[in-house]
Amino acid sequence: MTTQVQPNARSIKEYFAELPDPRSSINRLHLLVDVVVMSLCGVLAGADGPEAIEEWAVAQEEWLRQHLELPNGIPSHDTFGRFLERVDPQAFQRCFAAWIESLSTATADGVRLLAVDGKTLRRSHDRQHRLGPLHLVSVWASEQGLTLAQIATEEKSNEITAIPLVLELVDLKGAVVTIDAMGCQKAIAQKIIDRGGDYVLPVKGNQDHLQQAVEAFFDEHLEDDFARVKVSRVETEEQGHGRLERRTYLQVNVPKTLASREDWAGLRTLGLVIRTRETGGKETGEVQCYISSLKRNAKLFARAVRSHWSIENTCHWTLDMTFREDDSRVRERRLTESLAWLRRFALGLLKQHPAKKSLAMKRRIAGWNADFLSQVLFNKTS
Repeated sequence: MTTQVQPNARSIKEYFAELPDPRSSINRLHLLVDVVVMSLCGVLAGADGPEAIEEWAVAQEEWLRQHLELPNGIPSHDTFGRFLERVDPQAFQRCFAAWIESLSTATADGVRLLAVDGKTLRRSHDRQHRLGPLHLVSVWASEQGLTLAQIATEEKSNEITAIPLVLELVDLKGAVVTIDAMGCQKAIAQKIIDRGGDYVLPVKGNQDHLQQAVEAFFDEHLEDDFARVKVSRVETEEQGHGRLERRTYLQVNVPKTLASREDWAGLRTLGLVIRTRETGGKETGEVQCYISSLKRNAKLFARAVRSHWSIENTCHWTLDMTFREDDSRVRERRLTESLAWLRRFALGLLKQHPAKKSLAMKRRIAGWNADFLSQVLFNKTS
């Protein structure tokens, strides 16, 4: 019998000790943790569904036996499929959350920046059952590059109701939560404050009176460069790829006269971001107003705003380009959701590895080289 190798200080089994096994107890041949780890490793190595996971596991059986028990060999793709279709999504995520916690490293000031955003899996529609594409709302730890939780909805329009649910799955104490304009809702702000976090929310047309009041305030004080109020300011300039981009971040305390101020839990400051971009001799500009429960600290405000863009540029873009998520034609809803979660966790593992290579190249190497896969999986380097 092969001796069990424990490459981690804590056995990977501990992370899934409380995961309810959704499979029938009759003729159950494979250990739950073996199925979970093989599913994750397969996705890490390039698999896009149960059949590909089985093919990868068969090819890597020798390596897998160094880390897993495999009392009855490699499971069939039907076994992988049944597990991923039936597993409780929230229980699945809670077990991975313990693993995520072991990977997370605190920032120098201890502030965690959490971006909440939705993504539609464009080819997951099921016309036969009159189902549109599945929409996922995720919480992304921007500076660690880790997805902490996700909730699936049938429509993008359900995102407002999904946001409070996904926030319930994450510890918000000491965190700064950023959401796009759709999430600028009083109930969502209240939820974040109640759970010990802070928020930075862009103000747009979904809050007409608030938007008008905030824009009027900034218009008034921009005329004399904030001579009558205290303002915190940060300016940045970046140049590359033939483009010059300048950003000015302004933050002020909320005026006592601001309309509907009391309706927003914890509201302390207003923010303004002015962006100008020069490309090919042409200049374009954009102005965005924000409300926030943060104290006046322009550096932290700027950091939060910039970090929110990373969920699109780093997480969603990578899922589409490296993991080909938008090309997935998996139709079964629970299977689609489980595979989406495995892709997000795999992305987080790849981002933790210090190799100076693209994420796409890291994923390829993980598929080719079992030693590199071990480094990624167990957060170790040789």
